[in-house]
Amino acid sequence: MSRPEPRAWHLLAALLLGAASVLAYAPFDAFPLLWLTLGGLFTLLAIAANGRSGVGRGALIGAAFGFGLFIGGVSWVYVSLSVFGGMPAVVAALCTLLFCAVLSLYPALAGALFVRFAPRGWWSRSLFFAALWTLAEWLRGWVFTGFPWLAAGYSQVPASPLSGFAPLLGVYGVSLLTALLAAFLVCVLSRRAVTIPGAAVLHRSRYDFVAPLLCAGLLLAGGAGLRQVQWTTAQGDALGVTLLQGNVAQDLKWRPEKFEESLRTYYQLAHDNPAQFTVLPETALPAFLEQIPDDYLRALKELAERRQGDLLFGVAAGDMKQYANAAISVGQSPQQRYSKTHLVPFGEFVPTGFAWFLALANIPMSDFTSGADKQPPLQIAGQKVAVNICYEDAFGEEIIRALPEATLLVNLSNVAWFGDSLAPAQHLQIAQMRALETGRMMLRATNTGMTAIVGADGRVQAALKPFTRGALRGEVRAYAGSTPYVRWGNRAAIVGALLLIALLWRRKAAFSND
Repeated sequence: MSRPEPRAWHLLAALLLGAASVLAYAPFDAFPLLWLTLGGLFTLLAIAANGRSGVGRGALIGAAFGFGLFIGGVSWVYVSLSVFGGMPAVVAALCTLLFCAVLSLYPALAGALFVRFAPRGWWSRSLFFAALWTLAEWLRGWVFTGFPWLAAGYSQVPASPLSGFAPLLGVYGVSLLTALLAAFLVCVLSRRAVTIPGAAVLHRSRYDFVAPLLCAGLLLAGGAGLRQVQWTTAQGDALGVTLLQGNVAQDLKWRPEKFEESLRTYYQLAHDNPAQFTVLPETALPAFLEQIPDDYLRALKELAERRQGDLLFGVAAGDMKQYANAAISVGQSPQQRYSKTHLVPFGEFVPTGFAWFLALANIPMSDFTSGADKQPPLQIAGQKVAVNICYEDAFGEEIIRALPEATLLVNLSNVAWFGDSLAPAQHLQIAQMRALETGRMMLRATNTGMTAIVGADGRVQAALKPFTRGALRGEVRAYAGSTPYVRWGNRAAIVGALLLIALLWRRKAAFSND
């Protein structure tokens, strides 16, 4: 029997499927679309595995899908490099293309391994595909400090039934189940198992249709049921909060002549919107802490004390030689500080050998010192607050270091670096996943958006319109207890994916020896 040889159009199809996948994420939120696009990738890889193609074809298909996903989903990197970083447009475009190409290596690895080692039978192939995809995402979120943006699991928050698995398995567990559901749906739509042509028929055609349909239904029903489970419990009275959004233009923020205007903006917003707990964005005060006038800090403290509460603001703390991206509290409670731990390469520190990068881009304060890996929650406003700054909330296992002690999550961000792009909405979706994983409310105070209050169920309770100046007022509750994810972290999903591959490998070896 002749075996189908993958054609060049398969690479184009993979590229388009990856690009279309961006619509599954915020702000578009067409989450079922990812079931179809990942299913299309599974089909293309299965065709390559069935044909005479080598691992190179699988790698190309995976890379094409990944490049389409990243060039469509994170091309806002260009805005930060060119518009705000001052890098020449051509160089910024090349850097963005290179960045997306490097990210595409991870799905390329998954594609190559699938084509090389794909087992027989729809069930085994579906599990193998989902496990490889999950491990590739996890590696992308870990290697070279990690870039976990656009993991498949994020697309399912908060509306998809699969989001019900987030408190158990975290974002990578939801990624695994999303890829698995996509493969099951392919088997249902094709009405036959995706097996190697000429191989022994493992099941009848009717079974090949009904079984994956049943598995897909069980996944969706299980997730929907888990969404009804309350993993943590609300404690105490509601706390009044105000989240400030100064909407200070990034290209003006660090100019000396704009310094006093920034201070006035945030003081006035805090003064006009009283609350027990007030939160300002990342580096809201654009100077070193020691450079902020004492009378201004005293005025902020008095505002908070007047409401018998506390105020938290972002600022660079240290001296010209060593400084941290920090959050400082003032008010009724003793002054406390959180220093950002997970720094952004190039934006907050320069990796060894890349000093030339700073010669091309003008990025202020790009040599921060990281804080301690484990810092206790801040005791402010009667809460135990787990603070994270900007990009840190993309790393679930780092967020749970402060749990279960912490009762509330607070993120201070400044995504003005990425302009009016997809980045702010995508970042908010990441915060929604952290709320779901931990069973805690998440407060997000940002410079230009999206400032929001996220419930413990991952749903946005209130948000300010991006690129406006204002204050978001609301009430939040403290939460106690632990979700399974708080106890296990990513181990459950990653160990599960590795065990799946090991079992499938053993089964394949046993089948080959018969």
